[in-house]
Amino acid sequence: MTAGRVSAPFFLTRSRDIQLIKKSGRRVSVGLFNLQICPGMMSQDAMMGIVIGRRFGTAVRRNRAKRLFRELGRAVRPTLIAGHAFLVFPKRDCLNVPFVELQTVWRNTLRRQRLARFGEPSL
Repeated sequence: MTAGRVSAPFFLTRSRDIQLIKKSGRRVSVGLFNLQICPGMMSQDAMMGIVIGRRFGTAVRRNRAKRLFRELGRAVRPTLIAGHAFLVFPKRDCLNVPFVELQTVWRNTLRRQRLARFGEPSL
């Protein structure tokens, strides 16, 4: 990390920010998760939140899903397009597929929604 520069937090934790995205974002549904996307909403950096309700299952299952999606988010953070905030709502089936398949669906969805650039030249 360079001196004098503080990295902005990547994961959304404040309830107020999450509620704002829920209220004004557009929803995208995929077989393994839903996304709620809000462009130009937060800071200059892209931000991500993970929302899992109790209906998902036991605390062990909810925590496992959160860990999976945190890892997916960290892996694509450098490729995310700045100025977007989005929420991920994992579905129960995400725990039943191999991580590589989940990662492929994740990356393809982010690319299709123009939230990330993978191996494409910068504009």
